[in-house]
Amino acid sequence: MPLPGGADLGDVPYRITVRFADVLDLVPQAGVKVNDVAVGRVEEIRLGADYATAEVRLAVNGAVRLPGNALARLRQSSLLGEKFVELAAPKEPVGQLAEGAVIPVDRTNRSTEIEEVLGALSLLLNGGGVGQLRTITTELDAALAGNEARLRGLLSTVDKVVADLDGQRVGITRAIDSISRLSTTLVAQRHNLTTALDHLAPGLAVLNTQRDQLVEMLRALDKLAVTATDTVRRSSTNLVADLKLLEPVLRKIAEAGENLPKSLEILVSFPFTDQTLQTLRGDYVNADVKLDLDLSSILDNLTRSNQPIIQPPDPRKPPAEPLLPGAPSGTPKPPEQPGLLGGLGGLLHTILGGRR
Repeated sequence: MPLPGGADLGDVPYRITVRFADVLDLVPQAGVKVNDVAVGRVEEIRLGADYATAEVRLAVNGAVRLPGNALARLRQSSLLGEKFVELAAPKEPVGQLAEGAVIPVDRTNRSTEIEEVLGALSLLLNGGGVGQLRTITTELDAALAGNEARLRGLLSTVDKVVADLDGQRVGITRAIDSISRLSTTLVAQRHNLTTALDHLAPGLAVLNTQRDQLVEMLRALDKLAVTATDTVRRSSTNLVADLKLLEPVLRKIAEAGENLPKSLEILVSFPFTDQTLQTLRGDYVNADVKLDLDLSSILDNLTRSNQPIIQPPDPRKPPAEPLLPGAPSGTPKPPEQPGLLGGLGGLLHTILGGRR
């Protein structure tokens, strides 16, 4: 027998199945609403095939159009009223809800029960944090009593610190990015860092064994620093005076300009300056002569020479010209020692190697 009242299903209603994780005390013939308007009723409630959900079959008026991804929610008409199923469209509707459609568990929900609210309130009041709230308030009031000025100053300081940090936000962000890049580099060099740390222990052991020497060296350096400081302090007046006396010399050197380098070129290369080398012709200015006066070498050169030691004069050679440019050609010449020059030339030639 159909019960009086309820929603009008129209001539051609369609039926859909909604899966709930918990249907609470929902019963058949409960209402189905859209925007708080009754559009259908609950026909059947049964256990799902997975034995973990409840399947509710709904009969909806055929004139009601809902999207294919519609939402279902289990609500209560009042604080102690009956349960009903509410259908709603999502923010992004897709398709259309039709005969045999199924609304899965992930698109269903339920409202909070009054029993659950009272149970949570009971848990809060009995053994919850309310009992400790008075203690916390009392202790906080005792801690702040008489320290209002200091607390106000602390809050002002905190406000200033926060403002400064906000002003340095760009720098802080840049520092964080730099630390991130450094961390990436360190991760990439993790093997090398591990190797360095493994080999660091022997070095630390050596430093530990030489700790006394290092301490003594540091003490000596400290003593040297004290002595050097005292020396500089004592000689500061003389040093300043010397610098003042050196000032005219340095000024004159600066005024010399390009003349000073040119003068140094002449001074360093004296007596054969660059201008002298450009003027002289020949290849004996920078000659390097090695004179061997070893008697064995001289005798060896004499025996290997293919020239006589004393060379006789050549009768076919014309008489020598006057020694003086203004003397007449017929002026008698002093007697010459035959073969003296030629002999000395041959001797020098023989001593120097005997070769032409």
